[in-house]
Amino acid sequence: MDLLRSHGIHTGSRKGLHAQRRGNSLRRSHVDLEVIIPAYNEAARIPGTITQTADFLSGQPWSSRIVVVDNGSVDGTGAVARRLSREAGTAVPISVIGCSRRGKGAAVRRGLLSGTSRFTGFFDADMATPLETLTVAMSHLEEGAAAVIASRHAPGSTLVRPQQLGRRVGGRAFRALTRTKVKGIFDTQCGFKFFERDALTTAMVQCRATGFAFDVELLLRLQHQNARIIELPVSWTDGAASTFRPIHDGFASFASVIQLQSRCHD
Repeated sequence: MDLLRSHGIHTGSRKGLHAQRRGNSLRRSHVDLEVIIPAYNEAARIPGTITQTADFLSGQPWSSRIVVVDNGSVDGTGAVARRLSREAGTAVPISVIGCSRRGKGAAVRRGLLSGTSRFTGFFDADMATPLETLTVAMSHLEEGAAAVIASRHAPGSTLVRPQQLGRRVGGRAFRALTRTKVKGIFDTQCGFKFFERDALTTAMVQCRATGFAFDVELLLRLQHQNARIIELPVSWTDGAASTFRPIHDGFASFASVIQLQSRCHD
């Protein structure tokens, strides 16, 4: 119970979690796929992200919804997204929810656990990974994969616009650390991950990380379930306006990952 409460899920049992999900489903009608977009101070960028995503999804064979999670923004991100949701057509509905607990992991968890679609996942508002990757991801999920993640470092991937030197150096060190935790995965941090609902929920309710180490813990939990994870090499473009702060967030992420091994055996 304490673990669920630490995630902002105030319930006494797993049964309570299912009740919460049923309550959320009353607010969001069922679709095949929900695309979660965590957003912190993205008022300038979110209109283009939503428009491009909706245009792409409207041409796909599966029904879908965009869910923007406003992670305590102070620049009107939520208001901008809600305006777009009111103006949107019915082909791809747009929902906007809030997450007062800071951290990308907290925002992603809020979005993923609040739906009931068979498939769900998230990508960053900077759209660094091509939208077309979602078509390939869905084909793998429909064939039985538990998770499909984009990778900037798997064989066959390319960097259209690389990160700045400081972030590249920090990224190499972080990947060296995560390889000791998440076996066989080249890139745990690419902001594009999609899942089959049941496998995701089982792993997600155990996760405690709320920051940039959230991805590592989620993948590690999935591996402990022997879930099949597909890593897709992509052509990736660095987002110049990333909210990641190399020094502050980097140290916090390293510390969180170092604690994972003992935490995941609790």
